[in-house]
Amino acid sequence: MMSAESHPSTQAFLREIWLAARGESAFLEQVRLSGEGSLPSVFAVTDLAAGAIGAAGLAVAELVQAAGGAAQEVAADRRLASFWFGTSLRPQGWEAPPLWDAVAGDYQAADGWIRLHTNAPHHRAAALAVLEVPVDRAAVAQAVARWKTEELEAAVVTHGGCAARMRTMEEWRVHPQGAAVNGEPLLHIADAPAGAKPGWPVNPQRPLQGIRVLDLTRVLAGPTATRFMAGFGADVLRLDPPGWDEPGVVPDLVPGKRCARLDLRTSQGQEIFTQLLAQADVMVHGYRSDALAGLGFDAASRRRINPALVDVSLDAYGWSGPWKARRGFDSLVQMSSGIAEAGMRRLGRDKPTPLPVQALDHATGYLMATAAIRGLTQRLKTGKGSEVRTSLARMAQLLVTGSGNQADAALAAENAGDLAPAIEQTFWGPAQRVSGAVTVGETMMAWDRPAAPLGSAQPAW
Repeated sequence: MMSAESHPSTQAFLREIWLAARGESAFLEQVRLSGEGSLPSVFAVTDLAAGAIGAAGLAVAELVQAAGGAAQEVAADRRLASFWFGTSLRPQGWEAPPLWDAVAGDYQAADGWIRLHTNAPHHRAAALAVLEVPVDRAAVAQAVARWKTEELEAAVVTHGGCAARMRTMEEWRVHPQGAAVNGEPLLHIADAPAGAKPGWPVNPQRPLQGIRVLDLTRVLAGPTATRFMAGFGADVLRLDPPGWDEPGVVPDLVPGKRCARLDLRTSQGQEIFTQLLAQADVMVHGYRSDALAGLGFDAASRRRINPALVDVSLDAYGWSGPWKARRGFDSLVQMSSGIAEAGMRRLGRDKPTPLPVQALDHATGYLMATAAIRGLTQRLKTGKGSEVRTSLARMAQLLVTGSGNQADAALAAENAGDLAPAIEQTFWGPAQRVSGAVTVGETMMAWDRPAAPLGSAQPAW
């Protein structure tokens, strides 16, 4: 075991995240790191992984201490954190569906590269409508080649789809959206003006037991946050609209959660949601910043329903600037922000070279978990809730500015010793998970129920 000082980049990311969540710097002394090697990247992905997961673990330790428990060491494993930033599930005798649909990916246009994100059927339909082609990758490539990147990006977005042209970091720096988000804090935090939620007993072995988390999130950041909270005992209820699915990632992201469907466009759905929200301790949502508002549940309305709520929101491209409500995903933000171009250029590749994992999503997920749990600690002390907002694009800036020259040895290949021994009987079949990357004292992540499909539970606490 080594101190955080042994890995200065990890220490820097840990510190940035912890202080952004308004944590006291003295608590950082409780974190210890282990594990050698790094994921292959021109950016400090492994350092970010360990720092982000370590911060979330530190938030758990602080909560236990605030409730009267003893100070606990937080042990974060850089190697295991790297694996958790990929996928945690290792199926036995079955295979998870593919992560990407037949159209999603990078395409060469007339003046550069563009990425189409088409995993959701309506996003794929929007891109194909603009390109006027069927679901055929070769036809899509031929059509994209006739467009200029900026014009195609704008057309797809206007049609309700998701696309991002590859920009350099300098282009993003001077772009109106890049300038806007790079001027934002990593976390926007506002204390609720009122609240009277009573305290609750905190069990050091299951520190979030009894905490109700309302989960309105989609791939991957929000589900990562709520998976972490479920791993320390939280009662997580995930809500999805009818018909929505994420088959490639659901088995990985829903252990410990109950997953229900609820149509917020109906009066009955809104009534049920209001009741659920009123009884929640935490709400995490990753819809576009204007989506819930359009359904009558903006931040002020949520606060009226539940004055003591810890309300955590994610947006892709930030909370200010011309793209503040734009649809986006990790892979698109990597293209927009210059990460994919920097990888291509520095490694001498002939195509966009993104991070080896969707690190913006995962790091932001643990950032959100850190903020949510710190919000619970503050509520335990004051009775007041809080409102927290962050974005994938702002996390991209943290990674870019916090990465020095990567000189670590390559991460050794995963082996059987990296996996937790327990067999999880998921809905799809038996599986193992990677051992938890963080422990709080003697407490490790554990889930009270195996992964199950979206819509497999009722929308009720």
